[in-house]
Formats: sequence, structure tokens, C-alpha cells
Amino acid sequence: MPPTRSAAGAKPFCTRVERAAFVDRRLAELYPETPVPLDHSDAYTLLIAVLLSAQCTDKRVNLVTPALFKLADNPAAMARRTVAEIDAIVRPCGLAPRKAQAIRELSRLLIERHGGEVPQTFAELEALPGVGHKTASVVMAQAFGVPAFPVDTHIHRLAQRWRLTGGKNVERTEADLKKLFPREHWNALHLRIIFYGREHCSAFGCDGTVCEICRTVVPGRKRAVVTRK
Repeated sequence: MPPTRSAAGAKPFCTRVERAAFVDRRLAELYPETPVPLDHSDAYTLLIAVLLSAQCTDKRVNLVTPALFKLADNPAAMARRTVAEIDAIVRPCGLAPRKAQAIRELSRLLIERHGGEVPQTFAELEALPGVGHKTASVVMAQAFGVPAFPVDTHIHRLAQRWRLTGGKNVERTEADLKKLFPREHWNALHLRIIFYGREHCSAFGCDGTVCEICRTVVPGRKRAVVTRK
């Protein structure tokens, strides 16, 4: 592991821009590859998987979706299924039967409004049941390659620990991060932050004073960081 600025005796990072540049560079070194964590075969199955991941781990979603996509792996087939059939499979992901209802209804609307295809605009995606801005951002970034910066509670927490935002909500954090990082880095970077958070800077494994990046970008921090929500 290369020495950090603080370890080399250089002055600490004084600005968000400096901290962001280090984070961007270090995460690219740690995670040169950025595989999509949710198993999927196309834009539709990714959309469904992301919807299911709300307040649920990617690992659990990946355990559930094989059975769901065996039942139906396209909008037409899913729209023919009942909410009860869908719910029986996706219930382990939580928020049931709301997720099951959203899956069936959005599948019907994809047929009715979009010819059975997943739309490629934020507005059209966010008009679908169960699809908020974060879900739409993931689909736009990972299915269609459109620059987006999906921010969930985990990225929000790390951005505060790394002093990249003063935002009290994910919307403000997303806006701050988009200003700090090159647009062409957004799609890979949001995944790299997720990977790093899971491995080194989790909610309970680090409090803003433990992991490499926290200690590097804010070397003088003595107290745990309480996430502002």
C-alpha cells in the first residue's frame, strides 16, 4: 500500500476537491473492475432487481431473483402473474406485498406505455411504480451507460465521513458529489464507494476514524462521525 499524504509528512487535505481527488484515485486502485452487484440479464431484470434491493441486501436479492425470473423474466410474462404469485417469491426481500404490487404494475405499464421496453429517461423511469430517483439512476448508469451518481444511505454516510458533503440528505449529497467528481467517473465511482464501504468502512466497522481513507483524508479526527440524515 503506498504511503498516504499524512504518513509522508505532507500537509493534510484542506479542501473537498483535494479529498475527492484522493478518494477517486485510491478507489480506482483498489477496485479497477466494477461488476454490477445485482445479477441480471437485461435492463428489465436489472430494474426489478434494483427495486427489490430497497432496504434489502444485494446478496438476498440475488438469492431471490432466480426463482422470480424463472416465473417471469419479461414485462409481458410478469404482467400475467398475480401479485400473490410474485409476493410468494419476493417476500424475503421485505416491504411485501408493496414490492410485488409495484413489479406487476410497472410490468403492465411497460407494455402499455413503452412497447415492453425499459425507458431510457429519468422522467419515464421515475413515473413507474416503485421506481424512485435512486433506482432510476442505477438503471440509467448500469443498463444504459448514462452518467449518473446513485446515492444510497451507505454512500451518503461515507461522503460525510470523508468530508465531501455537508448535506443532511441523499439529494444534497448527490449534488455535491456530482460537482466534485468528473462526470465520466460517476458510474464506476458510485460502485467503488459501495465496494469500499462494505469491505472497509461499514456502518459498524468504521466510525470515521478507522479505515484507510477516513484516516487519510481527515487525519486529525478524534471523535466518531454521526451521520446526518
